[in-house]
Amino acid sequence: MKERIVGILIFNEVEVLDVAGPFEVFSLAGGENKLFYVHTISEKGGTIIARNGLKIEADYSFENHPDLDILILPGGYGAEEIEMHNPVVINWIKEQARQVEYMTSVCTGAFLLAKAGLLDDLRATTHWMDIDRLEREFPKVQLVRNVKFVDEGTILTSGGISAGINMSFHLVEKLCGKEVGRETAKRMEYDR
Repeated sequence: MKERIVGILIFNEVEVLDVAGPFEVFSLAGGENKLFYVHTISEKGGTIIARNGLKIEADYSFENHPDLDILILPGGYGAEEIEMHNPVVINWIKEQARQVEYMTSVCTGAFLLAKAGLLDDLRATTHWMDIDRLEREFPKVQLVRNVKFVDEGTILTSGGISAGINMSFHLVEKLCGKEVGRETAKRMEYDR
């Protein structure tokens, strides 16, 4: 199986489990036979302060990260209220969309995809508390309610916070098979 590089965007006020959930799933997939190498990326590198004060050190910046196969855009206040209005971040997302195999979002990370124009005329979801706002602000997006995630081929969006884990398992199984997904879930003691 092909090894893939996964990048997770991090920024101040990012939702912790939006980052940590997918990080854990992709990092553990395949056990000793690593299938994914997962890296955190922030605009300038260095330390960010996630929701509720958790400090996370970015592995890379926009300037020096490796080529990615999968990009995960987490949510939280930082996504929907800060980074959505940051043209450097939005332009980087557009650039990555031309290069990666899969673009994904967790929770309100969908706002970043929508702002970049990547969800136009596609089905998508986000956190249930924010889905009406996403629909109002981005009317070209076809919102799907009451689902954990939506798979539109190369773009996947997931609902709130823990739903990013479900989406990550789905993508692991899509790329590596159900047995790898089952083994990873067992290792994490995650009921699916």
